[in-house]
Parts: sequence; structure tokens; C-alpha cells
Amino acid sequence: MEKMPKWADVILIPLISLMLAAILSALVILAIGENPVEAVQLMVTGALGSTYGWGYTLYYATNFMFTGLAVAVAFHARMFNIGGEGQAMLGGLGVAMVCLYVDWPHWSIALLAACAASMLFGALWAAIPAYLQAKRGSHIVITTIMFNFIAAAFLNYMLVNVMRPQGSQDPATARFPDNVNLPSFQTMFSTAENVVFRGAPANITFFIALLACVVVWALIWRTRLGYEIRAYGHSETGAVYAGISPVRITIIAMLISGGLAGLMAINNVMGEAERLVLNSTEGAGFIGIAVALMGRSHPFGVFLAALLFGFLYQGGAELALWASIPRELIVVIQALVILFTGALDNMVRMPLEKLFLGMRKRAE
Repeated sequence: MEKMPKWADVILIPLISLMLAAILSALVILAIGENPVEAVQLMVTGALGSTYGWGYTLYYATNFMFTGLAVAVAFHARMFNIGGEGQAMLGGLGVAMVCLYVDWPHWSIALLAACAASMLFGALWAAIPAYLQAKRGSHIVITTIMFNFIAAAFLNYMLVNVMRPQGSQDPATARFPDNVNLPSFQTMFSTAENVVFRGAPANITFFIALLACVVVWALIWRTRLGYEIRAYGHSETGAVYAGISPVRITIIAMLISGGLAGLMAINNVMGEAERLVLNSTEGAGFIGIAVALMGRSHPFGVFLAALLFGFLYQGGAELALWASIPRELIVVIQALVILFTGALDNMVRMPLEKLFLGMRKRAE
């Protein structure tokens, strides 16, 4: 018997955690002599008050959807993939190779190839930690975080020594040809009379992220493989008794997870920068952990959590620009949200479980 209703686990706990994080953030803002109400107004206006703000919010949310889904799939197999950052970096390398070294007749064909390449490179980078976990017993947390640093060093070498245009001092590739540039929201939704999303980096990749949410939901809850992944995550002993191979599930789940993380590069490399640069992931691989935790590893929850963190990123940037609040405090606010929705989840969960159990006993 469940200790609390499903709606309470999915909606009530994250909502209370957010309220606690907001209250503590307001106290911190008050402590430095600023008005928390004005700060919230600035964040809302900056992130949601214009199509420009929405464009940035949705751009960040797109990144977080991919990395959140990547972490969620691994969670279902009882693995903690914190290598999304490195897998996204290598996914960017795959995108750059496809866009720079192949002459594509149209962006739509290039997009399909770039999706395949980014997923392949991300999956391959996740395959090694997966093999070490499945065959050698190496802890997936240790190996994936180590591979983040290896990926960063490898990408640095490739950009400085191999892919950097001759004569350029910038550790980045050349710009991609115009015919592979993805349609931005400005191009897609503007009219001759009304230009919207002007200058915002949101692009067609947002809809690919939505499709990825649907595909992951179908995979996890509507396929035999998804059932095996969830069964293994709930009980390895029970899964083995049912004939499910731990080695197979570990490797497959990590390959899917790495592929989803690599797919993020479509948004930030092909869609926004239109070239591969250092640090293009901007920490999105780690934010994906918080997004998956807050979204309870469900694709719809990941979607909502990604929108929230997109709002925090864009609203925080506007707040640091227009208010006398140091940029470091914005990181503190984001960290408080992650802390309460992730690490301190049981602080909210356990009292609520007792409350609902008490209500159920009284009803009986």
C-alpha cells in the first residue's frame, strides 16, 4: 500500500520544496538589503514578460529537458548518471563533424544526420562507464564524473589542434554553412508586421525535446524493455529471478541515457552557436540531475522542471543585469531550489507520509 497518493508525490512535494526554497531565497535577498518582491518581479518580467525572454527561457529549458531525460532513464535502472556534461560535449563533437565535413542540401536532412551523430557520440561516451559498471563492478557515479573531465580535455585538444580554422585564435570550429542552420523561433513565428523572439536563441530543437519526452514515456511505460528497466531498478534480485540480464539492462539504459544527453548538442551547438565552442554545455548536464529529481524521473515532470530551471536561468540573468544583486546570489537561489527538491526531499516527504497515513487510519 502506498504511503501517500500519487498526486501528492508528483505535485505536492515539489511544490512545498519550491515554496521553502523561495522563502529562504527571499530571506537571503532581504539580508543583503534588497527587496525580494521587486526581485521576483524582475525575474518574471525578464523571463516571461516578452517573447525575447520566453525565447531564452525555452532555449535553456530545451537543454535541461534532454539532460533531465538522460538522468531519468538511468534512474529507472537504479543508476546515477552524472556524466551528462561529458556526453553532451561529445555529442557536440558529433554534430560539428556532420555539419562541417558533409555538404547537405537542406537543414532538415542535416538535422536528421546531426541527431543521429550526437546520439551516437553521447551513447559511445556512456558505453565505457556502462561496461565498467556491468562487467567490472566500477561505480557508475565515479566513472561518469571522471569521464566528464576526460571529455573536456579531449574536446579542448580537438578544438585547439584539429578543428580550429587556420589563423584563428579562438578555440572553436569554423561557423557551420548557412544551409545547415536551424530555423529559430524568430524565423518560424514572425510575420512581416510583427517580429517576435527577436535575437532569442530558441529554435526548432525545442520541439525535438518535446518529442523526446513522449518517446521516453512510451519507452519506459509502454514497452517490454522499459518494463525490464523499471523492474531491474526496483529489485535486481527479482529481475534476475525473472530472467532479466543485469549486464544487458545496465548497458542499454546507459546507452539510451548517453544518447539523450548527446542530443542536447543539437540545441546549443547547431541551433544557437552554429559552431562548436568550448564550454558550450554551460553546466546543463549537472542541472539535468536536479531536473530529473524534481520531475520524479517522469518525462512530464522533467518537462515542467526544465521550464522552471529555464525560468530561473533567464530570470536570474535579468536580475543580475538590472538589480544590485550580485550574480553569485543567483547561483545561490538556483542551488537552494536544487537543495530542497533533491537533497532535502525526505525533509518534506516524511512528514507528508505520516500525515496521509494518519488520515487513512482515521478514515478506516
